[in-house]
Amino acid sequence: MRSFLLSTAAFAPGMALACDLALALAVDVSGSVSPEEYQIQMDGLAEGLRDGVVSEALVQAEAAVTVIQWTGSSRQVVSVPWTRVRDFDELEALAVTIGDTSRKWRNFSTAIGEALTFTHDTFAAVPDCKRRIIDVSGDGSSNEGIVPVDTHKVLMGADITVNALVIEGSEPDLTAYFWENVIVGPEAFVVTANGFEEYAERMREKLIRETAKSVSHYQMPDAPIIR
Repeated sequence: MRSFLLSTAAFAPGMALACDLALALAVDVSGSVSPEEYQIQMDGLAEGLRDGVVSEALVQAEAAVTVIQWTGSSRQVVSVPWTRVRDFDELEALAVTIGDTSRKWRNFSTAIGEALTFTHDTFAAVPDCKRRIIDVSGDGSSNEGIVPVDTHKVLMGADITVNALVIEGSEPDLTAYFWENVIVGPEAFVVTANGFEEYAERMREKLIRETAKSVSHYQMPDAPIIR
């Protein structure tokens, strides 16, 4: 089992927090995801980051962003290393990189707990960031490896919030499963896409909620969001 240890530098007294947000985008590449659906996810992430509200919030936060691909046990990889977003040129370069990122695996199971464990450990590389969020998307329940709820205590101890984007269609009431077993942290939430055709728009809405400290000026469209 991978270590849950987080660098003690993250809690060093007197450390300046130049980065307000560390955002880890964990993308499901298990066997239930077709090549076309994989590309929909990556393009949806890239376009979501380019959204005016999201891009402004990320730049103002001097955010750090990474992309993780995950599937079965022991199959998680950092596809895009932690990247600082301090201006709009850096954000655009990140979006292009994400859109061009190739898939690592194709025919394996769904190990959500393993994905959360792996992603937790990557935050040691960004100890100066104040807020820590894992944004996990998936179209199936965990069927291998660490049970997702067994990761919650350590995630909460590291001040990591886990939000989810659920792609319904392959299993009944998957949104309820993610609500009960996957998300964790203050104000953690689930956004539901009814099929991959809704992925890009729901991801944009989700990123707005995660990145903007105040979006009272933005009228959220009607969407199947569970708080």
